[in-house]
Amino acid sequence: MNQKKKTIVLWGVIIVLAAAVVALSVILVTKSRKNNDPDGQKNAGTEAVIEGSGQDAEQKAEDGADQKKEKGASDTQKSTDDKKTLYAEVTVGSTWENNGMTAATETVTIYNKTDKAATDWSVDLEFSGKVTIDQLWNGKYTADESVVHVTAESYNEEIPAGGSIDFGYNLSASDVKPVRCTLMIAGKEVTTVTGDDQQKNDENAEVKTNTGEKAAQTDGQSVDSDKKDQSGSNKVTDTKNGKKEDNPYKAHGKLAVSGTDLVDASGSKFQLKGVSTHGLTWFADFVSKDTYQYFKDSFGINLVRFAMYTDTGDSYGYCSGGNKSEIEELLGKGVDAATDLGLYVIIDWHILNDNDPNMHIDDAKDFFDRISKKYASYGNVIYEIANEPNGGTTWDSVKSYAETIIPIIRKNAPDAIIIVGTPTWSQDVDVAAADPITDQTNLMYAVHFYAATHKDDLRNKVQSALDSGLPIFVSEFGLCDASGNGSIDYDQSDAWFDLINDKNLSYAAWNISNKAETSSLFDSSCTKTSGFTDDDLSDSGRYIKEKIESFY
Repeated sequence: MNQKKKTIVLWGVIIVLAAAVVALSVILVTKSRKNNDPDGQKNAGTEAVIEGSGQDAEQKAEDGADQKKEKGASDTQKSTDDKKTLYAEVTVGSTWENNGMTAATETVTIYNKTDKAATDWSVDLEFSGKVTIDQLWNGKYTADESVVHVTAESYNEEIPAGGSIDFGYNLSASDVKPVRCTLMIAGKEVTTVTGDDQQKNDENAEVKTNTGEKAAQTDGQSVDSDKKDQSGSNKVTDTKNGKKEDNPYKAHGKLAVSGTDLVDASGSKFQLKGVSTHGLTWFADFVSKDTYQYFKDSFGINLVRFAMYTDTGDSYGYCSGGNKSEIEELLGKGVDAATDLGLYVIIDWHILNDNDPNMHIDDAKDFFDRISKKYASYGNVIYEIANEPNGGTTWDSVKSYAETIIPIIRKNAPDAIIIVGTPTWSQDVDVAAADPITDQTNLMYAVHFYAATHKDDLRNKVQSALDSGLPIFVSEFGLCDASGNGSIDYDQSDAWFDLINDKNLSYAAWNISNKAETSSLFDSSCTKTSGFTDDDLSDSGRYIKEKIESFY
């Protein structure tokens, strides 16, 4: 073979070898891509470019993207379906020592993430040892050593589709964290949370607890009878309170009732705008001048209401085994601190579990006799003699109680404002309007609302009572549901404030605490007892602050 032929053959071999190397490289790259995409979808668009060109390649890339989109939508739908469940979570709130045991406030929230309402619910709570329930609200219970069985009240027996309800309790145990929480619907077990799952709930759950105080309103009848002016002869000048005042009491003096209005010492219409404590003995750290100074300077309040629980079923209630002298000392600390700041105060005989104020009427007579003597010279002190009569207590019973207690106060404080509670958790103002207490001046009647529960029906009752001439004081309210918890209903809250300011109603917002519940004015993460800033407020606190500020 001559040299020329040898050269041609050599180049042929080289070309064949080069083509083989290129082909092998393409195969290896394609295989590597497929191995990195186990679903066969990740690089579908990229492979389409390699396998084709022009319009065919573009179409294949679009097809790959569509497949990914469909798969993502399918996964999302599956995730949404998985969340459509019924379950219960337990939140452990404040804890304290109680006669050698650990005591705590806890809340159980039942979530319904299905598209149908659920009824006939019950919950079994199991603890590691013997447990004592000291108080339970928004439910009925039986207890057997380490297991507590809870069923619904009439007003919360339905869990709405996509919604939730809750109940709460105070308990004493060696270990207050439940080891098991079982939700049942119609006696059939739905979900059970245990062990580490419950610990996670305790750490991560949102504010859920309840003050144990409210229930849904009952319908009442309208009244149109005329009522006499219960205030005497005070001249009424229609003026607003004006700017924030350094010393509200010094600026306005002793208050009186004229028609349905509060008036100040000059006879001008006046509006008390304030905040209520939670139970004094439960949140004693907030009974302080620093706390009230913050609300006065930041919010512009001119009132603090002191909620002294009468019967809590444990040693924290004034009439249920509490140390009366210590409780009165704590009350006095708060009254004096608020008075030093020029604020008006309400001393609230906070009945709740006792339902009918007549249950502890002897204690009430003794208390109001001594307390009204003690504060006889305090022109800023107002007396609320029965927080929330409930449990079927009638207006006749409440009226009889009031007609016993009012003269006792009048002996020592003849001109003080006295607020009388009304039946059905202080909602039946229309019933009181039909048969008011007579031959007394400077009386007002309590209405309490929680905006997410109490809506047009209760506002209509308030309007009807005002039209009848009944003076009304909103001595407690919240923005959430009647449990003191749940979501804030801003629209209904706005509607209530429209009525409050249109009718010059005085009010106190529930509550000064950092308890893990929506109605608390401080966020549950706030551990301060002084030096508060607006960053420490809850959503409720920020709303109330804005409303009070906007009226100056």
